[in-house]
Amino acid sequence: MLQGTLDVLILRTLAPGPAHGHTIAHVIEKRSEEVLQVEHGSLYPALHRLEDQGLIASFWGTSENNRKAKYYRLTPAGRKHLNREHVRWETLVRAVARVLGPATE
Repeated sequence: MLQGTLDVLILRTLAPGPAHGHTIAHVIEKRSEEVLQVEHGSLYPALHRLEDQGLIASFWGTSENNRKAKYYRLTPAGRKHLNREHVRWETLVRAVARVLGPATE
């Protein structure tokens, strides 16, 4: 993945509401139709980095299988950052599509 991609995917996954790490990884994998595989060795450092930046916050709760789990939620700063990054990604995707599209020369 490009630098920063996982961070934006995590923020987008948390936009509807809080989730724990396993759910975040599962949602990204499912939404990408299993093209993107999120390894725990990448996910948790990204979650800690986003929390250190104040873009997400964590709290302890109980998971679906009644186990203690750390949940993450988007902060207001995280929502603003997600909106900015979403616009940036759309611009980048359009630019790459133009380059990879049919030659016009």
